[in-house]
Order: sequence, then C-alpha cells, then structure tokens
Amino acid sequence: MALEELKAQIGFLIQQMVDQPEDAHEVQERLREKLNEFRAMGMPLPDDLVELEKKLDAGFDTAGSKT
Repeated sequence: MALEELKAQIGFLIQQMVDQPEDAHEVQERLREKLNEFRAMGMPLPDDLVELEKKLDAGFDTAGSKT
C-alpha cells in the first residue's frame, strides 16, 4: 500500500474519532493497524501519531479501570 494512501486512511480514522466518539475504541484499533502497516514497511512514524497512539492507549486504560 502506498504511503500517501496510508496517510489518507489515518486521517480518515482520526476524523471518525472526532465525528463518532462512541466508536472511538473500534477506530483506535483500526488506527493501530494502520500504524503497524507503517512499521511493517519500515517507515518512521510521525511524532504526532506516536503521541496520539500513546494518549489513546492511556485514555482507554483509564476508562477500562473504572469498571
């Protein structure tokens, strides 16, 4: 898959998280898959996406511990 296509898909997933926060966990998993595609291609991940991934992980860890 081309780099530009991956970037576009990641942008779409992030927009979905904004538009449909109730589906954020599912979108996070899809985002993680796309980031792993970057890693599999040997491409460096943009710092802002790495930071977003960490924040999402921390947010879901916190939400999961409340139940």
